[in-house]
Amino acid sequence: MSTAGPPATPVTPVAVVTGASSGIGAATGRQLAAAGHHVVLTARRKDRIEALAAELTAAGHRATAYALDVTDRPAVDSFAASLDRCDVLVNNAGGALGADPVASGDPADWRRMYEVNVIGTLNITQALLPALTASGDGTVVILSSTAGLSTYEGGGGYVAAKHGEHVLAETLRLEIVGTPVRVIEVAPGMVKTDEFATTRFRGDTDKATKVYAGVTDPLTADDVADTITWAVTRPPHVNIDLLVVRPRAQASNSKVHREL
Repeated sequence: MSTAGPPATPVTPVAVVTGASSGIGAATGRQLAAAGHHVVLTARRKDRIEALAAELTAAGHRATAYALDVTDRPAVDSFAASLDRCDVLVNNAGGALGADPVASGDPADWRRMYEVNVIGTLNITQALLPALTASGDGTVVILSSTAGLSTYEGGGGYVAAKHGEHVLAETLRLEIVGTPVRVIEVAPGMVKTDEFATTRFRGDTDKATKVYAGVTDPLTADDVADTITWAVTRPPHVNIDLLVVRPRAQASNSKVHREL
């Protein structure tokens, strides 16, 4: 006579996505939910993430919205304490402000970019690392940029912040090797989303449009989300240390084919 009990109920992995109110973050939330994760969507814009959570829930997925500013460490710690588990963290919150030369760049812009891209990533990663480790198969994704690998004129502040995020990922991977947590860095090149360039140029849609002028097929938010989801869903022993993804028309940060 068999003494085996009923089969264990499969545990739904929990994936936290920061900056999930639009663009790559929202697309990643959708794709990870479709891949079987319970997605916890965080961003400052509560209405956006609640609408996305409702959309995913209506589609039969599991999703929770949590309004959060990743630069607010006490709020981040409270958020981390509210979670029963965390298997995946996608550090997507970030962005660029301005495109001025180093000689005339606004230090406030540089400070804000560093706070969101680097300190924000540090805050949420530190807060959730114990839960990621306790999961027995944790994954930290850091969405950096090709700006974190090489520079370009007018990008000093953003490049500096993304270089900081890049070395954060490299250092963390060295420091936690031997624990059951992977550190994946995805570095996109030219991605056309609804808000990135417009935010960078403070609502100047003409300047934002010129960024993509003549580029037939820049990357989309879904392209990057697909890349993130692919990396996250590799077997646990497979770590995608660094994945650079660009549109075919972009050979480097400063070499882009434009059909004008």
